Amino acid sequence: MTIVNCPTCGKPVEWRAENRYRPFCSERCKQIDLGAWANDEYRVPASESDPDGPDGSDAMGTGQAR
Repeated sequence: MTIVNCPTCGKPVEWRAENRYRPFCSERCKQIDLGAWANDEYRVPASESDPDGPDGSDAMGTGQAR
């Protein structure tokens, strides 16, 4: 049996098909995580070569359209 830690509280959780809240330990922890997503608390950092970034350069850094 695989054991993982709940991403919200850290409690050990058995990774089983019967656990409808996996990887969370409970509905409470699942809802806390959902609320964090809804409040934009999780963000993926933009890369330095972001084509929509402030310098307008493309992925190659040339500033030219492909």
